[in-house]
Amino acid sequence: MRPMFARRVGRVLAAVIVLAAGACGRDTGTPKTPAHGPEIDSTAPSRTATVNGFKTPESVRYDSAADVFYVSNINGSPVAKDDNGFISRMKPDGTIDSLQLIAGGRNGVTLNAPKGLALVGDTLWVADIDAVRAFNVRTGAVVATVDLTPFHAVFLNDVCVGGDGAIYITDSGMKPSGNAMTHVAGADRIFRIDAAHHATIALASDSLHWPNGITWDASGKRFIVVPYDNVPQILAWRPGTPQPVIIGYGSGQYDGVEILADRRLVITSWTDSTVSIRDGNVRTAIRELPSPADIGIDTRRMHVAVPLLTKDRVEILTIPARKAAQ
Repeated sequence: MRPMFARRVGRVLAAVIVLAAGACGRDTGTPKTPAHGPEIDSTAPSRTATVNGFKTPESVRYDSAADVFYVSNINGSPVAKDDNGFISRMKPDGTIDSLQLIAGGRNGVTLNAPKGLALVGDTLWVADIDAVRAFNVRTGAVVATVDLTPFHAVFLNDVCVGGDGAIYITDSGMKPSGNAMTHVAGADRIFRIDAAHHATIALASDSLHWPNGITWDASGKRFIVVPYDNVPQILAWRPGTPQPVIIGYGSGQYDGVEILADRRLVITSWTDSTVSIRDGNVRTAIRELPSPADIGIDTRRMHVAVPLLTKDRVEILTIPARKAAQ
């Protein structure tokens, strides 16, 4: 583990909070973007709302049918099986209309340290340390629990729906060691859960570098994966291939990633406390967002909701329109 990372995580664990923890290009060839990152555009997303009152918020998912956001709350340590995690429901303007819509220890629900979220119809899939749980967001009822301990899951992090309709989950491979976090060799994986709730390892590769955020790129028929390791790489992986490929570079220590309809990437980084919108070799960034975790996109209003994990709040930003080609 790198010293800088150890110091950062050590400070976070001391506060009983730890991380839940490029330019888009082709799958082959060397990116034209310099290693230090793309050009910074002078324009930036504007803040629309600041929402307080969460408890270690890690992930946000937008429900276009209900026009609401769901927010996962770790509520303490991201590795403790304390059954005190919960899911909040938030309106697009930032009003929290149900702080504990689904809560651990209530109505037969188990939620220890909920992180990444994915929505399939009325079913919300949630990464929870070494299990993936599914709930009906209308009723709060438990739909499924998929235990990944037989695969020695370590730190399940983000969740997305693939092009085949299956659920894909990253394992960042981190575990506590004293007052810091260490990385487990060989634990960098992406799991797959099919419609019958059968789990498999879709990809195991050290080249994932502690995979954190994941999203499906339908146009490219590939996943975009961002690592939390200090390597500043943005990765793409096509199902069935043995390794991810580098498609861009940036600041590193990434958390959330989403792809917009116009193929711009929205990525959060703990290294420089930013949310960046990447279009070719240009990065539009908003700064001073400490511990930005897994984001959700309001596709109606083109807003991005950013949970600030160590600050117990969510920032809602307006995504600027794509610039016309010069």
